[in-house]
Amino acid sequence: MKSLIVICLFAVVAAVVARPGEQYTDRFDNVNLDEILSNRRLLIPYVKCALDQAKCTPDGKELKSHIRDALENGCAKCTKAQQEGTRRVIGHLINNEPEYWNQLTLKYDRDHKYTKKYETELRKVRH
Repeated sequence: MKSLIVICLFAVVAAVVARPGEQYTDRFDNVNLDEILSNRRLLIPYVKCALDQAKCTPDGKELKSHIRDALENGCAKCTKAQQEGTRRVIGHLINNEPEYWNQLTLKYDRDHKYTKKYETELRKVRH
């Protein structure tokens, strides 16, 4: 169940490739994101998997293969729950794990073509 972080982290929610017009599987929609986001021990291994800095679980490896597609298509194949979860996870990374967010952005969207909108919308103003 904790594999949703990988899915949401990169706007990917499928263990199989969805065909055009289809949605990703909804089998991860009920995962407790609060538990994962509040525990770096659960979160960081998925981030490192996506960055090729650590071994991936089989589902993490499969999900990682869909990151670019989900970014480029604005999570168009995601369910509503997946879209909301994705925004929560990305917002958490932008605001609480900026080093990892920057590394992920460099790996998957070096030109900030897709991730810029997330940064603009989800960055918390700090005083």
